[in-house]
Amino acid sequence: MPDLWDLLSILAKFLLHLGVLGSAGLVLVRLVFGPETGRMHGPIARQASALALLALAAAGFGFLLRGAAMTGDASGLTDPEMLGLLWQNPPGTRLLLLGSGLLLVLAGMRIPRIGLWIAAAGGLLALWSFAWIGHVPDAGPVWLEALLVLHLAAAAFWVGILSPLRRLAGDPGELAAAAGLGHRFGRIAAVTVPVLIAAGIVMAWHLLGDVAALTTTGYGLTLLAKIAGVAVLLGAAAHNKLRFVPAMRRGDPAAAVRLRRSIAVEWLAVCAILLVTATLTTLQQPPG
Repeated sequence: MPDLWDLLSILAKFLLHLGVLGSAGLVLVRLVFGPETGRMHGPIARQASALALLALAAAGFGFLLRGAAMTGDASGLTDPEMLGLLWQNPPGTRLLLLGSGLLLVLAGMRIPRIGLWIAAAGGLLALWSFAWIGHVPDAGPVWLEALLVLHLAAAAFWVGILSPLRRLAGDPGELAAAAGLGHRFGRIAAVTVPVLIAAGIVMAWHLLGDVAALTTTGYGLTLLAKIAGVAVLLGAAAHNKLRFVPAMRRGDPAAAVRLRRSIAVEWLAVCAILLVTATLTTLQQPPG
């Protein structure tokens, strides 16, 4: 059974993943879909900033929790010797990269013209920080770490589109704009989603070592729960691309309502996937 420190670590990782993927994804979406999201820059910048601040807080809290895990009690949260030791090792490097990236996101969203590029560089730096700690970096090969960053970037892009698209679909006067954004994202997703899935399969294969481990180990069973969440996410996205967005392009306002409901399901699936991921990296060790 997980103890209090495990539960707090799971919470911190969940909030960290949500904050980093959400903020980096919004920046990427704002950059890629500039004309479609230009009028929403203010709300997008505020949401990206809020998520970046959430990630900063979660990263700091998670770092302190590592100190508590090393001492076995709450004294580790503020133990200078333990925290100093952590700072000189990969957890400290990761926190430095992550914090620097998120601060660039916060600054870039407030700088005109080149600000989006600064924020995008910060988002990618924050994503790269995940290659310093976790099951994939522990596995060894550098190419696997690169694959992890690619996987996270594709996931961030998917997460980032949800709020702007849902916002546009909720405005009857923006039906055509919402349909156009959904259509363009669908075309790009036809490339990014297979990359996301393929990268996930390769990493899972490397970490598991054997297909049988999916059903014979705790790590594999938890990974199956994550795959189930991804299946729900893919199903909702397929409905959006094949039914709701084409109907909106034909001028059907009811399709926009259904699209918003579908995006709400996608958000629930995303949160479930991130929670399972946080649990997986906290309580389980890959058999491979």
